[in-house]
Amino acid sequence: MSPPRIFPFGDTALVCEAPAPATLDCQRRVWAAAQAARDWPHVLEVVPGMNNLTIVFDPLETDSDALADRLRSAWDAADSAPATNREVEVPVQYGGEFGPDLAVVAGHTGLSVEEVVQRHAGGDYIVFFLGFQPGFAYMGGLHESLHTPRRAEPRLEVPAGSIGIGGAQTGLYPAVSPGGWQLIGRTEVPLFDPARTPPTLLQPGDRVRFTIAGIHE
Repeated sequence: MSPPRIFPFGDTALVCEAPAPATLDCQRRVWAAAQAARDWPHVLEVVPGMNNLTIVFDPLETDSDALADRLRSAWDAADSAPATNREVEVPVQYGGEFGPDLAVVAGHTGLSVEEVVQRHAGGDYIVFFLGFQPGFAYMGGLHESLHTPRRAEPRLEVPAGSIGIGGAQTGLYPAVSPGGWQLIGRTEVPLFDPARTPPTLLQPGDRVRFTIAGIHE
């Protein structure tokens, strides 16, 4: 694996960024380095991302160059953290009002609607990281035949529970929000609940399996 690039993000943060493409091996290294960094003094926040890790620190208590050296050493020494043993099953209503872009994905890929649904539900997904909004899971594992560009014009309102495809990834919208991914289905499973511990249903490293609750025209 090529060495990461470490650079400042303002005066209070460092970013450790690995070269593309995003891979599960790289994400496992991100998780391992993040776990190590959480125990360092004067580190205020650790934010794993896609192929990157951001560390927020107290600049009055620690030197950014020294912290960068420590981060580089942690990255080099980190064993790839395994995915969690947790598997989360998510039932999905595909197509129709639940997945208004299902036919768009079928047209782009050259597959039938049924083939898109079967391939999407047949995937073995791993949550790479959470971002965009609390509980939004960016997942690896989408079959290459289903890769579809985002919408040219994002929607102003995407319903909570929507499942979308954006490029080479699939993800779930935990709350109503704007969004530009191609919506192929929706689940009724609550993805974010502030009263729950942790509040997000999915965590980095979780395996996700979609099940077909229905297919609609």
